[in-house]
Parts: sequence; structure tokens; C-alpha cells
Amino acid sequence: MNKARRALVNNKGSGFPLAVAVTLCLVMVFAGVSEYLKLMIISQGVCDTLQNAVISTVSENYDDVYHGVREGYSGGYQPIDSDFEESVDYGNIYDKMDTSLGLNQSGEYHSKISSEGKTEFKIWDLDVEIQNAPFADGDKSGQRFKIDSSIILEVPVSFGGKLLPCMQIKVKNSAGYTPEF
Repeated sequence: MNKARRALVNNKGSGFPLAVAVTLCLVMVFAGVSEYLKLMIISQGVCDTLQNAVISTVSENYDDVYHGVREGYSGGYQPIDSDFEESVDYGNIYDKMDTSLGLNQSGEYHSKISSEGKTEFKIWDLDVEIQNAPFADGDKSGQRFKIDSSIILEVPVSFGGKLLPCMQIKVKNSAGYTPEF
């Protein structure tokens, strides 16, 4: 009887289940935070790459945006006979993003495939809107050559070894050209 009583009163090892539970909770929190950080890093990288591609396209339009014949205009126009005609280069934003991010195109999707063959993320539905500055004297505030763009980004989400619904967001940005002189 004494032996059984001592065994029930003995507290050695009673902290072990609590330590295991705290460790598992910390692992779950760390896994959730790391997945969130992965999503943030991928979305910020795609946003920055889209911004760079759009800025590159804006820069490619410099020759028409500030034509030397009519220095008072800041829109993309070219002289044709005695008048001016709108002249805008759209560039190839997808090509620039594919090169920069290492994407493969399959149909309408541009995907980043890992070395294990898993899709890290995919983008599609690029929308580019070029707003040419108005054909008028001087550079008016808020009326400049500008490109607004958006793209859909989808990133697979996993937690605890299970695949969850994908994160799908619309990444938007804008870039413009304003002449210095």
C-alpha cells in the first residue's frame, strides 16, 4: 500500500507532457508565421518585378514622350506632316517578368516551378493601361504619361503538410514619366 501511495504522490516527470504541448504549439506558430512570410516574400517579389517591367516600358517610351521638335509636350506623340500623332510603345512586360523571375509559360499562365516539379506560384491576366498625356501646351500637373498595370498572383498555401486553398491576389502598380525640363 505504501509503495502505491508513493507512486501516486511522486511528481517526477509531471512537467514532461506540458513541455511537449508547449513545444508543439511553438512549432505550429512558427510554421504559420513562416508560411505567412513566404507568401509576403513571393507577393512582394512579383510586385517589384512587375514595377521594374512597367518602369522599363515607360523608359522605352522616352523618345516619343519628350520629342525634341515640340518640347512643350510631355505625351507620346510623333510629328506627322504638319500635325502630331499619338505614338506609344507597349513593350513586352510578360517577357521581362518571365526572364527576371524564371517563369515558364503554359497557356495563359506563367508559372514558377521548383526543382521538385511543384508550382511555387503562377501569374496571369496582365492588364496594362497606358495613359498618354494630353496634347496641349506645357506640362500640366497630374496629366503625364503614365502606365497602370495589374496582374493576378496565385500562391499555393500549405500548413501541417496539407494543401490549403491558394492565396490569390491582384497585384497593382503604376509608373509615369514626367519631363525634367
